Amino acid sequence: MKDILAIEDRRLVLQTALDAAKTQAERNKMGQFATPTGLASDLLAFARHVLPPFASIRFLDPAMGTGAFYAALLREFREGQAERIETACGFEVDPHYALPTRSFWNDKILQIMAQDFTTSRPPSEDCAFNLIICNPPYVRHHHLDKTEKARLYSTAHRASGIRLAGLSGLYCYFLAIAHAWMAQDGIAGWLIPSEFMDVNYGVQIKHYLLNKVELLRVHRFDPNERQFEDALVSSSVVWFRNREPSAGHKVEFSYGGTLLEPSISRRIPLTDIEDCSKWTTLAQVGTRANRARPRLADYFVIKRGLATGSNAFFVLSRDQISSLNLPMEFFKPLLPGPRHLESDIIEANADGTPKLSRQLFVLDCRIPEALLKERCPTLWTYCQAGKPDVSRTYLCSRRNPWYAQEDRPPAPFVCTYMGRNIAKRDKPFRFILNQSMATATNVYLLLYPKPPLASAMSQNPGLAKRIWEFLQGMDKAALVGEGRVYGGGLYKMEPRELANVSAEALANLLPHTTHGPLVQGDLFANRSS
Repeated sequence: MKDILAIEDRRLVLQTALDAAKTQAERNKMGQFATPTGLASDLLAFARHVLPPFASIRFLDPAMGTGAFYAALLREFREGQAERIETACGFEVDPHYALPTRSFWNDKILQIMAQDFTTSRPPSEDCAFNLIICNPPYVRHHHLDKTEKARLYSTAHRASGIRLAGLSGLYCYFLAIAHAWMAQDGIAGWLIPSEFMDVNYGVQIKHYLLNKVELLRVHRFDPNERQFEDALVSSSVVWFRNREPSAGHKVEFSYGGTLLEPSISRRIPLTDIEDCSKWTTLAQVGTRANRARPRLADYFVIKRGLATGSNAFFVLSRDQISSLNLPMEFFKPLLPGPRHLESDIIEANADGTPKLSRQLFVLDCRIPEALLKERCPTLWTYCQAGKPDVSRTYLCSRRNPWYAQEDRPPAPFVCTYMGRNIAKRDKPFRFILNQSMATATNVYLLLYPKPPLASAMSQNPGLAKRIWEFLQGMDKAALVGEGRVYGGGLYKMEPRELANVSAEALANLLPHTTHGPLVQGDLFANRSS
Protein backbone atom coordinates (compact mmCIF):
# COMPACT_ATOMS: atom_id res chain seq x y z
CA MET A 1 0.00 0.00 0.00
CA LYS A 2 2.85 2.37 0.85
CA ASP A 3 4.34 1.79 -2.60
CA ILE A 4 1.01 2.69 -4.24
CA LEU A 5 0.74 5.91 -2.22
CA ALA A 6 4.34 6.79 -3.05
CA ILE A 7 3.54 6.38 -6.73
CA GLU A 8 0.76 8.96 -6.41
CA ASP A 9 3.08 11.41 -4.63
CA ARG A 10 5.59 11.14 -7.48
CA ARG A 11 2.83 11.45 -10.09
CA LEU A 12 1.62 14.69 -8.50
CA VAL A 13 5.16 16.08 -8.68
CA LEU A 14 5.25 15.23 -12.38
CA GLN A 15 1.79 16.75 -12.93
CA THR A 16 2.80 19.99 -11.23
CA ALA A 17 6.00 20.28 -13.24
CA LEU A 18 4.28 19.62 -16.57
CA ASP A 19 1.45 22.07 -15.81
CA ALA A 20 3.95 24.76 -14.79
CA ALA A 21 5.72 24.46 -18.14
CA LYS A 22 2.53 25.60 -19.89
CA THR A 23 0.65 28.87 -19.59
CA GLN A 24 -2.87 28.91 -18.19
CA ALA A 25 -4.13 30.07 -21.59
CA GLU A 26 -2.48 27.12 -23.35
CA ARG A 27 -4.03 24.59 -20.99
CA ASN A 28 -7.44 26.29 -21.16
CA LYS A 29 -7.44 26.11 -24.96
CA MET A 30 -6.78 22.37 -24.87
CA GLY A 31 -9.13 21.79 -21.93
CA GLN A 32 -6.37 20.37 -19.72
CA PHE A 33 -7.64 20.37 -16.14
CA ALA A 34 -6.04 17.66 -14.02
CA THR A 35 -8.30 15.49 -11.85
CA PRO A 36 -7.62 15.93 -8.11
CA THR A 37 -6.43 12.78 -6.30
CA GLY A 38 -9.41 12.58 -3.95
CA LEU A 39 -11.92 12.91 -6.76
CA ALA A 40 -10.16 10.24 -8.81
CA SER A 41 -10.27 7.90 -5.81
CA ASP A 42 -14.00 8.52 -5.34
CA LEU A 43 -14.73 7.56 -8.94
CA LEU A 44 -12.75 4.33 -8.79
CA ALA A 45 -14.20 3.44 -5.39
CA PHE A 46 -17.67 3.81 -6.86
CA ALA A 47 -16.61 1.74 -9.89
CA ARG A 48 -15.58 -1.05 -7.54
CA HIS A 49 -19.15 -1.21 -6.20
CA VAL A 50 -20.88 -1.33 -9.58
CA LEU A 51 -18.53 -3.76 -11.32
CA PRO A 52 -19.37 -7.45 -10.99
CA PRO A 53 -17.35 -9.03 -8.14
CA PHE A 54 -14.14 -10.74 -9.21
CA ALA A 55 -14.65 -9.80 -12.87
CA SER A 56 -11.50 -9.09 -14.85
CA ILE A 57 -11.00 -5.42 -15.60
CA ARG A 58 -10.25 -3.99 -19.01
CA PHE A 59 -9.63 -0.31 -18.21
CA LEU A 60 -9.66 2.65 -20.61
CA ASP A 61 -9.02 6.35 -20.02
CA PRO A 62 -9.50 8.29 -23.31
CA ALA A 63 -7.87 11.47 -21.91
CA MET A 64 -5.20 10.21 -19.55
CA GLY A 65 -3.04 13.20 -18.67
CA THR A 66 -0.49 11.84 -16.21
CA GLY A 67 -2.72 8.96 -15.12
CA ALA A 68 -4.77 10.15 -12.14
CA PHE A 69 -7.45 7.53 -12.79
CA TYR A 70 -4.99 4.70 -13.38
CA ALA A 71 -3.26 5.52 -10.10
CA ALA A 72 -6.65 5.49 -8.39
CA LEU A 73 -7.43 2.15 -10.04
CA LEU A 74 -4.32 0.66 -8.42
CA ARG A 75 -5.23 2.16 -5.03
CA GLU A 76 -8.86 1.04 -5.02
CA PHE A 77 -8.29 -2.47 -6.43
CA ARG A 78 -5.56 -3.38 -3.96
CA GLU A 79 -5.27 -6.12 -1.31
CA GLY A 80 -5.32 -9.07 -3.64
CA GLN A 81 -7.54 -7.49 -6.26
CA ALA A 82 -4.82 -5.94 -8.43
CA GLU A 83 -4.59 -9.14 -10.47
CA ARG A 84 -8.14 -8.40 -11.67
CA ILE A 85 -6.66 -5.75 -13.96
CA GLU A 86 -6.30 -7.68 -17.20
CA THR A 87 -5.37 -4.71 -19.36
CA ALA A 88 -5.28 -0.93 -19.18
CA CYS A 89 -5.04 1.68 -21.91
CA GLY A 90 -4.77 5.45 -21.85
CA PHE A 91 -4.81 8.06 -24.63
CA GLU A 92 -3.09 11.43 -24.41
CA VAL A 93 -2.98 13.67 -27.47
CA ASP A 94 -0.45 16.18 -26.11
CA PRO A 95 3.14 14.85 -26.29
CA HIS A 96 4.06 17.30 -23.54
CA TYR A 97 2.14 15.04 -21.16
CA ALA A 98 2.08 11.73 -23.01
CA LEU A 99 5.81 11.06 -23.32
CA PRO A 100 6.81 11.86 -19.70
CA THR A 101 3.77 9.90 -18.49
CA ARG A 102 4.78 6.86 -20.53
CA SER A 103 8.26 7.02 -19.02
CA PHE A 104 6.86 7.54 -15.52
CA TRP A 105 4.61 4.47 -15.50
CA ASN A 106 6.77 2.01 -17.45
CA ASP A 107 4.02 -0.50 -16.62
CA LYS A 108 3.67 -3.83 -18.45
CA ILE A 109 -0.12 -3.76 -18.05
CA LEU A 110 -0.67 -0.11 -18.98
CA GLN A 111 -0.44 0.90 -22.64
CA ILE A 112 -0.18 4.66 -23.20
CA MET A 113 -1.12 5.88 -26.67
CA ALA A 114 0.36 9.28 -27.57
CA GLN A 115 -2.40 10.11 -30.04
CA ASP A 116 -5.86 11.59 -30.42
CA PHE A 117 -8.50 9.23 -29.03
CA THR A 118 -11.16 10.61 -31.38
CA THR A 119 -9.14 9.58 -34.47
CA SER A 120 -8.22 6.11 -33.20
CA ARG A 121 -9.76 2.86 -34.40
CA PRO A 122 -12.05 1.15 -31.86
CA PRO A 123 -11.08 -2.38 -30.77
CA SER A 124 -12.81 -5.56 -31.83
CA GLU A 125 -15.75 -6.69 -29.72
CA ASP A 126 -13.73 -9.28 -27.80
CA CYS A 127 -11.11 -6.65 -26.88
CA ALA A 128 -13.56 -3.89 -25.84
CA PHE A 129 -13.22 -2.26 -22.41
CA ASN A 130 -15.55 -2.95 -19.50
CA LEU A 131 -14.44 0.03 -17.40
CA ILE A 132 -14.10 3.47 -18.97
CA ILE A 133 -13.27 6.36 -16.64
CA CYS A 134 -12.56 9.76 -18.12
CA ASN A 135 -12.22 13.46 -17.42
CA PRO A 136 -12.42 14.55 -21.09
CA PRO A 137 -10.91 17.82 -22.31
CA TYR A 138 -13.19 20.75 -21.60
CA VAL A 139 -12.82 22.55 -24.92
CA ARG A 140 -15.68 24.83 -25.93
CA HIS A 141 -17.12 24.60 -29.41
CA HIS A 142 -15.63 27.90 -30.62
CA HIS A 143 -12.13 26.43 -30.26
CA LEU A 144 -13.05 23.72 -32.78
CA ASP A 145 -12.87 24.73 -36.45
CA LYS A 146 -15.51 23.66 -38.97
CA THR A 147 -13.45 20.84 -40.42
CA GLU A 148 -12.73 19.40 -36.99
CA LYS A 149 -16.38 19.69 -35.95
CA ALA A 150 -17.49 17.87 -39.10
CA ARG A 151 -15.06 15.02 -38.44
CA LEU A 152 -16.07 14.73 -34.79
CA TYR A 153 -19.75 14.85 -35.68
CA SER A 154 -19.38 12.01 -38.17
CA THR A 155 -17.28 9.88 -35.83
CA ALA A 156 -19.65 10.40 -32.91
CA HIS A 157 -22.68 9.52 -35.03
CA ARG A 158 -21.09 6.29 -36.29
CA ALA A 159 -20.11 5.27 -32.78
CA SER A 160 -23.30 6.11 -30.85
CA GLY A 161 -26.02 6.94 -33.35
CA ILE A 162 -26.57 10.45 -31.94
CA ARG A 163 -26.24 13.68 -33.86
CA LEU A 164 -24.52 16.24 -31.69
CA ALA A 165 -25.39 19.93 -32.02
CA GLY A 166 -22.86 22.43 -33.35
CA LEU A 167 -22.48 24.11 -29.96
CA SER A 168 -21.37 20.87 -28.29
CA GLY A 169 -18.09 21.00 -26.44
CA LEU A 170 -15.33 18.47 -27.08
CA TYR A 171 -16.33 16.46 -24.00
CA CYS A 172 -19.65 15.58 -25.68
CA TYR A 173 -17.84 14.07 -28.65
CA PHE A 174 -15.53 12.07 -26.37
CA LEU A 175 -18.50 10.54 -24.54
CA ALA A 176 -20.30 9.63 -27.75
CA ILE A 177 -17.23 8.26 -29.55
CA ALA A 178 -16.28 6.09 -26.57
CA HIS A 179 -19.49 4.10 -27.01
CA ALA A 180 -17.75 2.08 -29.73
CA TRP A 181 -15.00 1.13 -27.26
CA MET A 182 -17.32 -0.24 -24.55
CA ALA A 183 -17.89 -3.93 -23.97
CA GLN A 184 -21.44 -5.17 -23.59
CA ASP A 185 -22.51 -4.55 -19.95
CA GLY A 186 -19.37 -2.47 -19.44
CA ILE A 187 -19.38 0.45 -16.99
CA ALA A 188 -18.50 4.06 -17.78
CA GLY A 189 -17.96 6.98 -15.42
CA TRP A 190 -17.59 10.45 -16.98
CA LEU A 191 -16.45 13.51 -15.06
CA ILE A 192 -17.98 16.28 -17.18
CA PRO A 193 -19.44 19.81 -16.87
CA SER A 194 -23.02 19.76 -15.56
CA GLU A 195 -24.15 22.31 -18.17
CA PHE A 196 -25.21 19.52 -20.56
CA MET A 197 -28.17 18.90 -18.24
CA ASP A 198 -29.86 22.19 -19.11
CA VAL A 199 -28.58 23.61 -22.40
CA ASN A 200 -29.96 22.89 -25.85
CA TYR A 201 -26.85 21.14 -27.11
CA GLY A 202 -27.18 18.65 -24.25
CA VAL A 203 -30.47 17.23 -25.58
CA GLN A 204 -28.72 14.58 -27.67
CA ILE A 205 -26.44 13.56 -24.79
CA LYS A 206 -29.48 13.09 -22.56
CA HIS A 207 -31.23 11.13 -25.31
CA TYR A 208 -28.21 8.82 -25.47
CA LEU A 209 -28.16 8.36 -21.70
CA LEU A 210 -31.87 7.56 -21.53
CA ASN A 211 -32.17 5.32 -24.57
CA LYS A 212 -28.87 3.86 -25.74
CA VAL A 213 -27.46 2.83 -22.34
CA GLU A 214 -28.66 2.06 -18.82
CA LEU A 215 -28.15 5.29 -16.92
CA LEU A 216 -27.16 4.41 -13.36
CA ARG A 217 -26.40 7.65 -11.60
CA VAL A 218 -25.93 11.37 -12.16
CA HIS A 219 -24.13 13.25 -9.41
CA ARG A 220 -23.86 17.03 -9.49
CA PHE A 221 -21.34 18.70 -7.22
CA ASP A 222 -22.32 21.84 -5.35
CA PRO A 223 -21.21 24.64 -7.73
CA ASN A 224 -19.97 26.63 -4.74
CA GLU A 225 -17.44 23.86 -4.09
CA ARG A 226 -15.31 23.86 -7.22
CA GLN A 227 -13.68 20.54 -8.04
CA PHE A 228 -11.00 22.16 -10.21
CA GLU A 229 -9.08 25.16 -8.88
CA ASP A 230 -8.17 26.37 -12.37
CA ALA A 231 -11.54 25.91 -14.13
CA LEU A 232 -14.73 27.91 -13.66
CA VAL A 233 -17.06 25.01 -14.33
CA SER A 234 -19.79 23.20 -12.43
CA SER A 235 -18.90 19.51 -12.42
CA SER A 236 -20.88 16.29 -12.50
CA VAL A 237 -20.22 12.56 -12.74
CA VAL A 238 -22.36 10.42 -15.03
CA TRP A 239 -22.42 6.63 -14.66
CA PHE A 240 -23.99 4.16 -17.07
CA ARG A 241 -23.86 0.55 -18.17
CA ASN A 242 -23.65 -0.46 -21.83
CA ARG A 243 -27.03 -2.12 -22.23
CA GLU A 244 -30.55 -0.96 -22.90
CA PRO A 245 -32.54 0.04 -19.82
CA SER A 246 -35.08 -2.42 -18.48
CA ALA A 247 -38.75 -1.67 -17.85
CA GLY A 248 -39.27 0.14 -14.57
CA HIS A 249 -35.61 1.21 -14.39
CA LYS A 250 -34.80 4.00 -11.91
CA VAL A 251 -31.87 6.41 -11.99
CA GLU A 252 -30.15 7.80 -8.93
CA PHE A 253 -29.72 11.59 -8.96
CA SER A 254 -27.52 13.04 -6.23
CA TYR A 255 -26.24 16.48 -5.31
CA GLY A 256 -23.59 18.05 -3.12
CA GLY A 257 -21.06 16.46 -0.82
CA THR A 258 -18.98 13.78 -2.47
CA LEU A 259 -19.74 11.05 -4.93
CA LEU A 260 -19.64 8.47 -2.12
CA GLU A 261 -21.44 10.64 0.45
CA PRO A 262 -23.80 13.04 -1.35
CA SER A 263 -25.83 15.63 0.53
CA ILE A 264 -29.03 14.66 -1.32
CA SER A 265 -29.98 11.60 -3.30
CA ARG A 266 -33.18 10.26 -4.85
CA ARG A 267 -34.12 7.54 -7.30
CA ILE A 268 -36.36 8.60 -10.18
CA PRO A 269 -38.15 6.37 -12.71
CA LEU A 270 -36.66 6.63 -16.16
CA THR A 271 -40.07 7.38 -17.66
CA ASP A 272 -40.39 10.48 -15.46
CA ILE A 273 -36.96 11.78 -16.48
CA GLU A 274 -37.85 11.60 -20.16
CA ASP A 275 -40.33 14.44 -19.69
CA CYS A 276 -37.82 16.73 -17.93
CA SER A 277 -36.04 19.30 -20.07
CA LYS A 278 -33.65 20.25 -17.24
CA TRP A 279 -31.82 17.86 -14.95
CA THR A 280 -29.84 20.09 -12.58
CA THR A 281 -32.45 20.15 -9.80
CA LEU A 282 -33.75 16.58 -10.08
CA ALA A 283 -31.84 15.51 -6.98
CA GLN A 284 -33.24 18.40 -4.92
CA VAL A 285 -36.84 18.70 -6.10
CA GLY A 286 -37.46 15.63 -8.25
CA THR A 287 -39.68 15.75 -11.30
CA ARG A 288 -42.45 18.28 -11.54
CA ALA A 289 -45.96 17.49 -12.66
CA ASN A 290 -46.42 18.16 -16.36
CA ARG A 291 -49.78 19.82 -15.92
CA ALA A 292 -50.73 23.22 -17.24
CA ARG A 293 -49.48 25.80 -14.80
CA PRO A 294 -49.07 29.55 -14.92
CA ARG A 295 -45.56 30.64 -15.87
CA LEU A 296 -43.98 34.07 -15.97
CA ALA A 297 -44.35 33.82 -19.76
CA ASP A 298 -48.11 34.03 -19.28
CA TYR A 299 -47.81 37.45 -17.66
CA PHE A 300 -44.71 39.01 -19.21
CA VAL A 301 -42.76 39.41 -22.42
CA ILE A 302 -39.18 38.96 -21.25
CA LYS A 303 -36.21 40.33 -23.19
CA ARG A 304 -32.53 40.91 -22.62
CA GLY A 305 -31.58 44.54 -22.11
CA LEU A 306 -29.79 46.71 -24.64
CA ALA A 307 -26.70 45.33 -26.32
CA THR A 308 -25.16 48.64 -27.40
CA GLY A 309 -22.12 47.27 -29.22
CA SER A 310 -19.84 49.56 -27.21
CA ASN A 311 -20.89 50.79 -23.78
CA ALA A 312 -17.76 52.92 -23.56
CA PHE A 313 -18.98 54.93 -26.56
CA PHE A 314 -22.77 54.89 -26.19
CA VAL A 315 -23.18 55.18 -22.40
CA LEU A 316 -22.35 58.61 -20.96
CA SER A 317 -22.91 60.41 -17.69
CA ARG A 318 -24.83 63.68 -17.51
CA ASP A 319 -21.56 65.57 -16.95
CA GLN A 320 -20.00 63.98 -20.04
CA ILE A 321 -22.99 64.92 -22.20
CA SER A 322 -22.84 68.49 -20.91
CA SER A 323 -19.09 68.88 -21.36
CA LEU A 324 -19.31 67.63 -24.96
CA ASN A 325 -22.28 69.95 -25.62
CA LEU A 326 -24.34 67.03 -26.93
CA PRO A 327 -28.13 67.39 -27.36
CA MET A 328 -29.91 65.69 -24.46
CA GLU A 329 -32.89 64.79 -26.67
CA PHE A 330 -30.88 61.92 -28.18
CA PHE A 331 -30.06 60.31 -24.85
CA LYS A 332 -32.28 57.99 -22.83
CA PRO A 333 -31.88 57.42 -19.09
CA LEU A 334 -30.20 54.14 -18.26
CA LEU A 335 -29.99 52.04 -15.11
CA PRO A 336 -26.40 51.50 -13.91
CA GLY A 337 -25.06 48.00 -13.29
CA PRO A 338 -26.47 45.97 -10.37
CA ARG A 339 -23.56 46.72 -8.05
CA HIS A 340 -24.42 50.42 -8.26
CA LEU A 341 -28.05 49.87 -7.21
CA GLU A 342 -28.26 50.21 -3.46
CA SER A 343 -32.01 49.65 -3.45
CA ASP A 344 -34.26 47.26 -5.36
CA ILE A 345 -36.88 49.98 -5.79
CA ILE A 346 -35.90 52.70 -8.27
CA GLU A 347 -37.89 55.89 -7.74
CA ALA A 348 -38.18 58.59 -10.39
CA ASN A 349 -37.38 62.28 -10.52
CA ALA A 350 -39.89 64.69 -12.03
CA ASP A 351 -38.30 64.28 -15.47
CA GLY A 352 -38.50 60.47 -15.30
CA THR A 353 -34.81 59.90 -14.62
CA PRO A 354 -34.05 57.48 -11.77
CA LYS A 355 -33.30 58.88 -8.33
CA LEU A 356 -29.75 57.62 -8.27
CA SER A 357 -26.43 59.27 -7.55
CA ARG A 358 -25.01 57.56 -10.64
CA GLN A 359 -26.89 59.11 -13.58
CA LEU A 360 -26.24 57.39 -16.89
CA PHE A 361 -27.71 57.83 -20.38
CA VAL A 362 -27.51 55.86 -23.60
CA LEU A 363 -27.14 57.47 -27.02
CA ASP A 364 -29.98 56.56 -29.40
CA CYS A 365 -30.24 58.71 -32.51
CA ARG A 366 -32.27 57.81 -35.60
CA ILE A 367 -31.27 60.76 -37.82
CA PRO A 368 -29.48 59.51 -40.96
CA GLU A 369 -25.78 60.24 -40.97
CA ALA A 370 -26.09 62.46 -44.05
CA LEU A 371 -28.36 64.87 -42.14
CA LEU A 372 -26.75 64.63 -38.72
CA LYS A 373 -23.95 67.12 -39.41
CA GLU A 374 -26.45 69.80 -40.44
CA ARG A 375 -28.95 69.24 -37.63
CA CYS A 376 -26.67 68.29 -34.72
CA PRO A 377 -23.07 69.22 -35.50
CA THR A 378 -21.73 68.42 -32.00
CA LEU A 379 -23.28 64.95 -32.04
CA TRP A 380 -21.99 64.42 -35.59
CA THR A 381 -18.49 65.29 -34.43
CA TYR A 382 -18.77 62.86 -31.52
CA CYS A 383 -19.99 60.08 -33.82
CA GLN A 384 -17.20 60.73 -36.31
CA ALA A 385 -14.64 60.30 -33.54
CA GLY A 386 -16.03 56.87 -32.69
CA LYS A 387 -16.92 55.73 -36.18
CA PRO A 388 -13.59 54.15 -37.24
CA ASP A 389 -13.80 51.58 -34.45
CA VAL A 390 -17.34 51.43 -33.11
CA SER A 391 -19.27 51.35 -36.39
CA ARG A 392 -17.37 48.22 -37.42
CA THR A 393 -18.40 46.17 -34.39
CA TYR A 394 -20.72 43.25 -35.10
CA LEU A 395 -23.89 44.86 -33.72
CA CYS A 396 -23.33 48.41 -34.97
CA SER A 397 -22.41 47.30 -38.48
CA ARG A 398 -25.89 45.76 -38.78
CA ARG A 399 -27.81 48.88 -37.74
CA ASN A 400 -28.94 51.80 -39.82
CA PRO A 401 -27.74 54.25 -38.75
CA TRP A 402 -25.00 52.49 -36.83
CA TYR A 403 -25.50 54.71 -33.75
CA ALA A 404 -29.20 53.78 -33.32
CA GLN A 405 -30.17 51.36 -30.53
CA GLU A 406 -32.55 48.41 -30.60
CA ASP A 407 -36.01 49.01 -29.20
CA ARG A 408 -35.90 48.52 -25.43
CA PRO A 409 -38.39 50.83 -23.71
CA PRO A 410 -38.35 51.12 -19.90
CA ALA A 411 -39.67 48.01 -18.11
CA PRO A 412 -41.40 48.20 -14.72
CA PHE A 413 -39.67 45.01 -13.57
CA VAL A 414 -36.03 44.19 -14.14
CA CYS A 415 -34.05 41.07 -13.20
CA THR A 416 -30.29 40.68 -13.06
CA TYR A 417 -28.97 38.39 -15.79
CA MET A 418 -26.33 36.73 -13.63
CA GLY A 419 -25.19 36.68 -10.04
CA ARG A 420 -23.84 34.75 -7.11
CA ASN A 421 -25.03 33.95 -3.61
CA ILE A 422 -23.64 36.65 -1.38
CA ALA A 423 -23.91 37.45 2.31
CA LYS A 424 -26.69 40.04 1.92
CA ARG A 425 -28.93 37.79 -0.21
CA ASP A 426 -29.68 34.11 -0.36
CA LYS A 427 -30.66 34.33 -4.04
CA PRO A 428 -28.38 34.93 -7.01
CA PHE A 429 -30.95 36.99 -8.96
CA ARG A 430 -32.34 40.40 -8.00
CA PHE A 431 -35.69 41.75 -9.12
CA ILE A 432 -35.87 45.54 -9.44
CA LEU A 433 -39.07 47.60 -9.31
CA ASN A 434 -38.32 50.30 -11.85
CA GLN A 435 -40.58 53.32 -11.35
CA SER A 436 -38.45 55.51 -13.60
CA MET A 437 -38.22 55.95 -17.37
CA ALA A 438 -34.79 54.34 -17.48
CA THR A 439 -34.09 51.39 -19.73
CA ALA A 440 -31.26 48.89 -19.06
CA THR A 441 -28.37 47.16 -20.80
CA ASN A 442 -28.00 43.42 -21.29
CA VAL A 443 -26.75 42.79 -17.76
CA TYR A 444 -30.48 42.77 -16.98
CA LEU A 445 -33.59 40.96 -18.17
CA LEU A 446 -36.58 43.24 -18.81
CA LEU A 447 -40.09 42.08 -17.87
CA TYR A 448 -42.84 43.81 -19.87
CA PRO A 449 -46.39 43.08 -18.64
CA LYS A 450 -48.68 41.59 -21.28
CA PRO A 451 -51.78 43.68 -22.13
CA PRO A 452 -54.22 42.16 -19.59
CA LEU A 453 -51.70 42.55 -16.77
CA ALA A 454 -50.66 46.03 -17.95
CA SER A 455 -54.33 47.07 -17.95
CA ALA A 456 -54.82 45.73 -14.42
CA MET A 457 -51.72 47.61 -13.24
CA SER A 458 -52.94 50.89 -14.78
CA GLN A 459 -56.24 50.54 -12.92
CA ASN A 460 -54.58 49.63 -9.63
CA PRO A 461 -51.42 51.69 -8.91
CA GLY A 462 -50.47 49.52 -5.94
CA LEU A 463 -50.47 46.29 -7.95
CA ALA A 464 -46.97 46.84 -9.38
CA LYS A 465 -45.38 46.73 -5.95
CA ARG A 466 -47.28 43.58 -4.98
CA ILE A 467 -46.12 41.91 -8.21
CA TRP A 468 -42.55 42.96 -7.45
CA GLU A 469 -42.85 41.51 -3.95
CA PHE A 470 -44.02 38.25 -5.51
CA LEU A 471 -41.00 38.24 -7.83
CA GLN A 472 -38.68 38.97 -4.94
CA GLY A 473 -40.19 36.16 -2.91
CA MET A 474 -40.01 33.45 -5.56
CA ASP A 475 -38.42 30.23 -4.41
CA LYS A 476 -34.69 30.09 -5.07
CA ALA A 477 -34.90 26.47 -6.25
CA ALA A 478 -37.53 27.43 -8.84
CA LEU A 479 -35.28 30.14 -10.27
CA VAL A 480 -32.06 28.17 -10.17
CA GLY A 481 -33.82 25.12 -11.58
CA GLU A 482 -34.71 26.96 -14.77
CA GLY A 483 -31.40 28.81 -15.11
CA ARG A 484 -27.87 27.47 -15.32
CA VAL A 485 -24.93 27.45 -12.93
CA TYR A 486 -21.16 27.46 -13.37
CA GLY A 487 -18.26 26.65 -11.09
CA GLY A 488 -17.79 28.94 -8.10
CA GLY A 489 -21.55 29.51 -7.81
CA LEU A 490 -22.03 31.78 -10.83
CA TYR A 491 -25.67 31.65 -11.94
CA LYS A 492 -27.10 32.81 -15.27
CA MET A 493 -30.65 33.19 -16.55
CA GLU A 494 -31.74 33.63 -20.15
CA PRO A 495 -35.13 35.18 -21.09
CA ARG A 496 -36.71 31.85 -22.06
CA GLU A 497 -35.51 30.27 -18.84
CA LEU A 498 -36.95 33.02 -16.68
CA ALA A 499 -40.17 32.88 -18.69
CA ASN A 500 -40.58 29.21 -17.75
CA VAL A 501 -40.46 29.81 -13.99
CA SER A 502 -43.68 28.87 -12.23
CA ALA A 503 -45.94 31.81 -11.33
CA GLU A 504 -48.91 30.04 -9.78
CA ALA A 505 -48.92 32.27 -6.71
CA LEU A 506 -49.13 35.39 -8.87
CA ALA A 507 -52.71 34.54 -9.88
CA ASN A 508 -53.86 35.22 -6.32
CA LEU A 509 -52.63 38.81 -6.55
CA LEU A 510 -54.58 39.64 -9.68
CA PRO A 511 -58.15 40.84 -10.03
CA HIS A 512 -60.84 38.39 -11.13
CA THR A 513 -62.80 38.82 -14.33
CA THR A 514 -66.31 37.53 -14.91
CA HIS A 515 -64.64 34.38 -16.22
CA GLY A 516 -62.49 33.82 -13.13
CA PRO A 517 -58.88 34.78 -12.35
CA LEU A 518 -57.21 37.10 -14.87
CA VAL A 519 -54.59 34.54 -15.83
CA GLN A 520 -57.14 31.90 -16.77
CA GLY A 521 -59.59 34.14 -18.56
CA ASP A 522 -57.21 36.32 -20.51
CA LEU A 523 -53.60 35.22 -20.56
CA PHE A 524 -53.59 31.48 -21.14
CA ALA A 525 -55.65 31.93 -24.29
CA ASN A 526 -52.66 33.70 -25.84
CA ARG A 527 -49.84 31.80 -24.17
CA SER A 528 -46.51 32.34 -25.87
CA SER A 529 -43.43 30.25 -25.46
